[in-house]
Amino acid sequence: MEYTDAIKLLTSQGKFKINLGLERISAVLERLGNPQDKLKCIHVAGTNGKGSVCAILAAILQEAGFKTGLYTSPHIFDYTERIKINGIDIPRETFAQLVEKVVSLGADLTEFEILTAVMFEYFAQEKVDYVVLETGLGGRFDATNVIKSNLCAIITHIDLDHTERLGNTRSKIAFEKAGIIKPDCPVITSEGYEEIKDAADANNSLFLLVTPFSDTTDLALKGTYQGANLALALNCIQLLFPQIPPSVVKSALRKVQHPCRFEFHPDANLIIDGAHNPNGALALRESLDTYFPAEPRRFIFGCLRNKDFETMMNTLFTPNDEIYFYHFNNPNSMPVAELAQVCPYPSKPYTAGVIMPDKLNIICGSFYMLNELITEHHCIR
Repeated sequence: MEYTDAIKLLTSQGKFKINLGLERISAVLERLGNPQDKLKCIHVAGTNGKGSVCAILAAILQEAGFKTGLYTSPHIFDYTERIKINGIDIPRETFAQLVEKVVSLGADLTEFEILTAVMFEYFAQEKVDYVVLETGLGGRFDATNVIKSNLCAIITHIDLDHTERLGNTRSKIAFEKAGIIKPDCPVITSEGYEEIKDAADANNSLFLLVTPFSDTTDLALKGTYQGANLALALNCIQLLFPQIPPSVVKSALRKVQHPCRFEFHPDANLIIDGAHNPNGALALRESLDTYFPAEPRRFIFGCLRNKDFETMMNTLFTPNDEIYFYHFNNPNSMPVAELAQVCPYPSKPYTAGVIMPDKLNIICGSFYMLNELITEHHCIR
């Protein structure tokens, strides 16, 4: 199978869906010889921040000399971005071969289940030392949760997102995220939800509640919200790998890359941020107010229908902002006219050429639109 064929298969009708449960992927992994059981995983769940935590952890482990697998989602430009070893994407040829292999073993798998099975098989074949594993949706029934144990479970900030599947309160969502906690495996979090503590107690797991750091000077990732993510990652490293010298940790923090999370391009005076829910919007607004308090702002915003876009817009926009809406190539993309209808301030449809360095430009609202805007409209010069 060629890479383009693998992508067509992944994105074919019926694959891009959410169908929580472990039965289908477990059956396929069984036929593969259960590669997930050969791996040592740090498992990360949460509503916001889990990608940053994973990026920090992987950077430190790689800097310390470990062969480190990293599994994250979504991708921005290419599916292969989701599966990395020491910062290098899985080769396209290998990706296509493994997609074909996995699909031949289980025809009814979702896109995420296929990718997760490919990841486990690839990391096992390559004999990585450690895997930093980000959940997709939730935790308890997420495809990544087929692992029987982990070195550590990390649960980042909990907020209201995917409420139709995970529950309509933070407590219910915390319960789902806590499903990644395994017997006798420590759990680290920065928020003291009873559901997480109860799950830790039930599994005889060390429960470590950490305080967000106020100083993130050494961290290449910017954003006021990174203090909590940094605290989670560094406490994990200290717990599991006390032998890693502080100098190695510091060097790694300066090299961490996590695209499209408060990513600043000075030439275009442009911030790209994947804020796609109310908490993400709040974190973005706080970071904008901290780093660029006086600069006039131009927003380019687009989002999926199932998001609380009204709350996001009320959080992000002010009366003096220039606001553009973008409709991207996704069946669930919110139409520009409908966004404009509920927007509290005047807006216009996005057209190529509106991004100019005379104002601070902010592209946000959905990861799914970033690829289109960045590549097709040449937002980054």
